Amino acid sequence: MNAKILVVDDDRTLTELISYILNREGFTPIIAADGAQGIAAFVEHQPDLVVLDVTMPGLSGFEVCQRLRALTATTPIIMLTAQGAEEEMVRGLNLGADDYVVKPFQPRAFIARVRANLRRAASGAHDTVDYDDGYLSVELDGHRVTVNQVEVKLTPTEFKLMAVLVRNRGRVMTFRQLLEDVWGFAYIDEVDYLRVYIWHLRRKLEPEPKKPIYFLNELNVGYRFAPQRGDA
Repeated sequence: MNAKILVVDDDRTLTELISYILNREGFTPIIAADGAQGIAAFVEHQPDLVVLDVTMPGLSGFEVCQRLRALTATTPIIMLTAQGAEEEMVRGLNLGADDYVVKPFQPRAFIARVRANLRRAASGAHDTVDYDDGYLSVELDGHRVTVNQVEVKLTPTEFKLMAVLVRNRGRVMTFRQLLEDVWGFAYIDEVDYLRVYIWHLRRKLEPEPKKPIYFLNELNVGYRFAPQRGDA
């Protein structure tokens, strides 16, 4: 897998380490020293994945993440956050990041996250189940979602979570099942991931996000996708 990985971080020592790790694993690293360079490099190189530090001079990682999401809904973004900075993780996910890695990190764990996000981004192309109730339409094979016939852009993680729920519509999927199916076994304790991404799906796809009819919570168990009348 000779995927191109854009690394945006002002810490030269860290970017050299990440570049070495990525090269060793067969990836092609592209390094940017700040947010502005990162956006320019993204447009020029069209990377397969972005690794983005939160704290940088000039544009912060949050601002860069927001701007990248305006350019693409499909490229995975992994944010680098400080130890114990849970608020950074939640804010990054809310802005469209797909994952986060806490610094300092172990190389093997970092590469595992990179590979997992690349797999997740690619997996939507193999789904074939469709859903259409007249309001919400999902074409999994075409990676296309519409609400009232208007296309809605989902990030790779949002789409993967939706696909798992739609494929199992009417069935309660436990937190563990969803975390393992969407993020992988290493993520089975990251329940906050689910809460954040279910909210994203509700915000983008529900008629009234605070009164969901599609993405329903089964208290202390998990979530289920509730098909509405007219489902084809």
